Amino acid sequence: MKKSFLYKNTTLELVLGDITEQQVDVIVNAAKPSLMGGGGVDGAIHQKGGPEILEECREIVAQQGECNVSEAVITSAGNLPAKHVIHTVGPVWKGSNYGENVALERCYTNSLALAQEHGASSIAFPAISTGSYGFPLDRAAYIALRAAMLFKDELKGHIDLVRYVVFSEQDFEVFAPIFEEVTMTMSGSLDS
Repeated sequence: MKKSFLYKNTTLELVLGDITEQQVDVIVNAAKPSLMGGGGVDGAIHQKGGPEILEECREIVAQQGECNVSEAVITSAGNLPAKHVIHTVGPVWKGSNYGENVALERCYTNSLALAQEHGASSIAFPAISTGSYGFPLDRAAYIALRAAMLFKDELKGHIDLVRYVVFSEQDFEVFAPIFEEVTMTMSGSLDS
C-alpha cells in the first residue's frame, strides 16, 4: 500500500511497511531521551541495526547528556539498509495544551535539517509519538506533512524523498485521508 504526491520537487510518500527495511539515506528513530533503545520503533531499530548504533548513542549521551524533546542526533545505521539513523525524541501527548503540536513539528523539521546537513536526499519517518506516547495519529499525520512542506518552503530544504512509514493497515487508513486532502489542494498528484 502506498500513496504519494509531489510537492515542489519533493516526493512525499506514505507506505505500509517496516521502517527498518527502508532503502533510503536516513531513517528516523522515535527515540527515548536516553537513546538506549526501548520498545516499538526504537527497539526494532536498535535490534536490527546492531550494537554499532547503541555504541554511537552512548557516545552522544556521554558528550551532551540525554536528548531533549524535539532534539535530533545522527548515528550510522549499522546493519540497516539506510546510511544513517536520526534519533529524535517526540513529545508525550497531554491533550495539546503543553506545546505538543509544536514539539512534534520540530522533531520532523530538525530531523529533515540534520539529514540535509549530512547530504541525504531521502528520509523515512515513523509516526513519531503515536505509540506509547499517545499522540493522536490523525493529528500527527497532518503535522508530519506540514513539517515537510514548511521545510521545503521556509527553510529551502532539498530532500528529494520524504517517506512516512506506518506499520499497520489501520494506521495507513488513518494517514491516507490526510494525504488525500493534501493531494487535492496541491498540484502534481502521484497517487498509486
